Amino acid sequence: MASVSPFRPPGKKSSGLWELLVRARNYRMVSNLPLHFALGVRFHRGMKKLIHYAFFWGMLFAAGVWLVEAQRAPATVDTQPPPVQLTAEQDHQRTMGLLHIASLRKGADWQHLDAPNAVNYDESKANSDARLPDSLTLNDGKKVTTPAKWWHERRPQIMEAFDREVYGRVPAHTPSVKWEVTSLARELNGDVSVITKKLAGHVDNSAYPLISVNIDLTLTTPAKARGAVPVIMQLGFDPAVIRLLRARMAAGGVTPPPPPPGPTWQQQILALGWGYAVIIPTSVQADNGAGLTQGIIGLCNKGQPRKPDDWGALRAWAWGASRALDYFETDTSVDSRRVGLEGHSRMGKASLIAMAYDQRFAIAYISSSGAGGAALCRRNFGERLENVAGTGEYHWMAGNFLKYAGPLTPADLPVDSHELVALCAPRPIFISGGATQGDGWADARGMFLAAAGAGPVYKLLGKKDMGTTEFPPIGTPLIDGEISFCQHTAGHTDAPNWPVFLQFARRYLMDSP
Repeated sequence: MASVSPFRPPGKKSSGLWELLVRARNYRMVSNLPLHFALGVRFHRGMKKLIHYAFFWGMLFAAGVWLVEAQRAPATVDTQPPPVQLTAEQDHQRTMGLLHIASLRKGADWQHLDAPNAVNYDESKANSDARLPDSLTLNDGKKVTTPAKWWHERRPQIMEAFDREVYGRVPAHTPSVKWEVTSLARELNGDVSVITKKLAGHVDNSAYPLISVNIDLTLTTPAKARGAVPVIMQLGFDPAVIRLLRARMAAGGVTPPPPPPGPTWQQQILALGWGYAVIIPTSVQADNGAGLTQGIIGLCNKGQPRKPDDWGALRAWAWGASRALDYFETDTSVDSRRVGLEGHSRMGKASLIAMAYDQRFAIAYISSSGAGGAALCRRNFGERLENVAGTGEYHWMAGNFLKYAGPLTPADLPVDSHELVALCAPRPIFISGGATQGDGWADARGMFLAAAGAGPVYKLLGKKDMGTTEFPPIGTPLIDGEISFCQHTAGHTDAPNWPVFLQFARRYLMDSP
């Protein structure tokens, strides 16, 4: 016998609505409530469950979206590997392994003059007649006879060879730099009132926050200048390092040489109404092989070691100089079309590279840049290519450069430094060196020969070369053309030739009367 609901009136058939009402009335904990209250409680509890379900599924969906985006987004500091730590010797050996090189030839030894590889200062043994690559012959053997062929065909070929085999390639995309003025001071330099800005160039490290790079730059301009002025920017040595070297010299009983008499190079520039700047390249990239996984090179490689054609420190320092010029283009006190470069020794190398690669620089003073700079690699005089390829200096260059100190020779290089000078054309450049007694390591004659070798390119572009290929007597300035040269009588210093350079530069940077 079918059961009958006690709440259904006799004779009434069951319906869905009636059963719902009955269930609501009989619902646990609300059976004693009136029917409309029971239905209200039922509705409230249903909505509560619905909200809980919606919250649960919403959170689950959000978690899924977060996981997908986390996979797409760059890795965070916690998930990215730290920079690889290698000594210069370890990285040098690793690079040789990548190139399948078992050993390298020894560089010139300046300490043991009876050694088989003793440094050579004898011009008769210098290999001065070595055949140089022709700057005006294309890779297919065709001659370059017009400026258009130089700009569109030959110049890119030379740059590619330097990128691949000598200085390394700058990444296609490098981080942006945000400049900050950290201090501003009005002061006196000699008897000239100047405004000095200290700046920090913060390199964007959002792609790899484990490495920070902050470029150290100082700009000084005449306080009474009526408008934007030319600026000579020196690629300088870190003052802290200079102080440390002087302290070590003093501790060893060596007296550092006194500064030259007369106005400083900065005061000589101010006397012309120009400004000067100093960038510290080692704030961009350390000057050692162990630092190649740090600095701007390490930042771009996310802390990993270099590939054989990656850029070295010289190219990184030149990149930093170009970033300083980016800032000068925004500073109303600087005429950014008249910004020149100056560098001495290894910073002379970097200055020459910056001048060659960035056509915005107007002029350059390249002092005692030697091997890896303006001196011909094919010569055997002073420092040799093999020295630059050793553990103390290899970080300046691309890894591929080591090949030419091992299975290959300098004669196998597809380019030489005369073509680096030629890349500066048609802009004026002044190349300087000291006397052999004191600056023979930098090879003044080798730098002169490179300047002479760049002459045909300057002439093709309608400019004057030095007017001679004969090495001039010491102290004789050759400054009538866009390529200029002077060997001074002092040692490894840029000080004596500052007046000569500024005489040369006035022709290009001084305001017209």
